[in-house]
Amino acid sequence: MHIAQFVITVRDYDEAIRFYTDTLGFELLEDTPRGEGKRWVRVRPPGANGRGCDILLARAANERQVSSVGNQTGGRVFVFLHTEDFESTYQRLRSKGVKFLEEPRSEDYGRVVVFEDLYGNKFDLIGRT
Repeated sequence: MHIAQFVITVRDYDEAIRFYTDTLGFELLEDTPRGEGKRWVRVRPPGANGRGCDILLARAANERQVSSVGNQTGGRVFVFLHTEDFESTYQRLRSKGVKFLEEPRSEDYGRVVVFEDLYGNKFDLIGRT
């Protein structure tokens, strides 16, 4: 077994697609209308080539889902994003206006920095040693 995809609840499909593709540089894998304004929207980090899993961007459809936007994990880091070139990726994301919550730091496992998506979900950017 493996995890194929997971959901991030979003306010709006198009703003989420723009952030994940234009700002983070993810690939848009699918944007399929599902009727009644719903869409099946999947993105994936660049270079994943089938490794790891995709993110399904799902528009919040009721009050409970709206309350989860930006707080998928109650304030904890939600996604661990690995990169082969930490410094280059960090600088590219900074130049795109990504909100970092700290300065990059060195840990036993590599370089790491926490950033937020456009809704406030926390991501770790990690360059393994």
